[in-house]
Amino acid sequence: SLLTMVDRIQLNYVENRGTFIPGFTHDVGFVGTLTPSPLFTFGGQGDVRQISARNRWLTEYQEFNEQYMATKTEQLDFNASVKLIPGMTLDIIANRMYSDTYTENFRVDRETLQYQSLTPNTFGNFSISTMMIGTAFEASTREGSPTFEKFRENRLQIARRLAQQAGINPDDPENQDENGYPSGFGRTNQSVLIPAFLSAYTGENPESTSLSPFRSTPLPNWNLKYTGLMKLPWFKENFNRFSIQHGYQSSYTINMFQSNLDYDRRDPFGQFNRDQNGNFKNEFYIANMNLMEVFSPLVQIDFEMKNSVSILTEIKKDRTLSLSFDNNLLTEMIGQEYIVGLGYRIKDLRIVTQFEGNRRVISSDLNLKLDVALRQNETIIRSLDVVNNRTTAGQDIWSINFLADYMITKQLTVIFFYDHIFSQNAISTIFPQTTIRTGLTLTYNFGN
Repeated sequence: SLLTMVDRIQLNYVENRGTFIPGFTHDVGFVGTLTPSPLFTFGGQGDVRQISARNRWLTEYQEFNEQYMATKTEQLDFNASVKLIPGMTLDIIANRMYSDTYTENFRVDRETLQYQSLTPNTFGNFSISTMMIGTAFEASTREGSPTFEKFRENRLQIARRLAQQAGINPDDPENQDENGYPSGFGRTNQSVLIPAFLSAYTGENPESTSLSPFRSTPLPNWNLKYTGLMKLPWFKENFNRFSIQHGYQSSYTINMFQSNLDYDRRDPFGQFNRDQNGNFKNEFYIANMNLMEVFSPLVQIDFEMKNSVSILTEIKKDRTLSLSFDNNLLTEMIGQEYIVGLGYRIKDLRIVTQFEGNRRVISSDLNLKLDVALRQNETIIRSLDVVNNRTTAGQDIWSINFLADYMITKQLTVIFFYDHIFSQNAISTIFPQTTIRTGLTLTYNFGN
């Protein structure tokens, strides 16, 4: 049953809130105070600004400009370990983080003793685990990307949904701009771009995807490991270990959002709440948003045979997408890595030393390890409404790492290493680079 398969489940939710009220003039006394309210004294976060103003507990100095501040952080972490079949373990991870800070200048009206809010501003950041595996293996080159084209197409569907939500008929020609988008929800509007971008790259239906930039439900990431082949007789006879591993991680991040001070909350879809492009102004201004995906590894096979030969083969794959709302450019960074590792242990290798006429025989294992890796990176910038894709950075990096270690005594180990790295850049104006490191390392352990 499912319950017997679950080995471990852990769910953590942490919420931190804080309030800073400057200009509080009431005497706190020798052992503290219960003002502005007993609940506030013991950590309650209810709004106490009005009661503080009415009781003259706030300074009435009109030039006082220190800001009131309220902070909030919510962190949700989930992880579970599931044993699907004997020898196969699935680790599931999901998380969500939201943090904001509200600030404002305040002034107390001397006649009405009412709190007046001046220049309210909210800023913060947001991150949530998501899933982009539906588009992970689609072609993406400088010449074109089907997912990016889907992003461009999704904008019209999202704009129509937003217009209907605002009570605007998207099919009325009088309410359409020159590109056929509903008036106020043009193809460069931030509220249009965010859901269109997320739905395209996560593989969601643009007709049902959330229109909010702050997603509520974190999606699972995972790590899968299988060692069950060692239970078969042939593997037991020929291998000391044999494992297959796969891991996936993806996240959606807003590094900074802040209040749009020009946004009119009283009439958000009015004629005077539009920017220079004719779009409705948004409640929050977001400079850029990021989607990240890592297969670490996409697949890994690691085994050691009975003859002391070990082999590791691994493929990694990653991509990072950063959408800028300042210039409507998408920066796509794509990477993949191929690794082959070979290892061999020469057991009980004897070395004869002669020092000051004293002959000594050292017997220890000599461990040899060779890793060969190829890392391919490319950075492509795509423009939403201009056909101008270009590669701005990229490298093919070859690396060869060789390591040999030999224990001379229980305390002294000698290590020889050789690292060779060669890089070929995708940009012709950058020259190839080669780095070589080699040497000996002596490690002495003073403990037991």
